[in-house]
Parts: sequence; C-alpha cells; structure tokens
Amino acid sequence: MPPPKFQQVTIVQRYLAAVSHQDWEVVESCLTDEVHRVGPFGDVYSGRDAYLAFLRQTMPSLKGYRMDIDRLTTTGDETVAVAELRETVELDGTPVVTRECIVCDVDASGLIRQISIYIQRSPADLAAGVVDVGGSERM
Repeated sequence: MPPPKFQQVTIVQRYLAAVSHQDWEVVESCLTDEVHRVGPFGDVYSGRDAYLAFLRQTMPSLKGYRMDIDRLTTTGDETVAVAELRETVELDGTPVVTRECIVCDVDASGLIRQISIYIQRSPADLAAGVVDVGGSERM
C-alpha cells in the first residue's frame, strides 16, 4: 500500500532541506534502516548508518554549499519522488553549479528506502571529456 498522498513529497522535501542544512537527526528520521543510495559516479552506500557517515564526512567539506530545488514531482502510484535541483559549491573561490536529479523511492511507512542521483552534463563537459564535475558551470 502506498504512503498517503503527498507524504512522499513532504518526506523528500524534509530530507533535502535537512541535507542542505546538515541536520543529521532530521536526515536520519527520513530514511529507512536499510536505505540504499547510488551516487552519480556509481558510489554506493547501503544502510542508514553508512550513508549518514558519508554525509557527515562529506557535507562539511563543501565550501559555500547551497542547494536550490527547481522541481519536485511524484509518480502516479505515489511511491517515487523526483527532485530536480542545483547544488553550488566554491572551487578556487568561484561558485560552481551542478544540476542534478535525485530519485527517491518511498516505502509503505512513508520513509525513503532508495536514493539514486543523476548529474546533468553540459555539451562543453562532454566535448572536453570532463568526468569529475559533470554538469557544472562556473558562475
């Protein structure tokens, strides 16, 4: 049975806001114990504790981090939410924007059980063979 209508949007909004603000207690409350996260470069974290350890280590090191959500939609069966967003970090003092799509599967209890992250790459990145900062643009 799917979670109540719009619950998956709310849980994904809470999760994204909590990641952005590095509020690890709220992030933890949004995830199942067995959450499975696949990153844009094939990096995989299985289990809430492993994923939270990754976030706690990575996020504070991202100078000038900001997340802007452009759109959040759900599937008709109310079990998947998709967020289109931009993440900004500073590299050598210059803001760099990465456009991403995050797909979250929500279980019957209304918690996120699967997170898949995809990066949008620009034609210039593809032409230059850039693989480490896909979809980024200097502002």
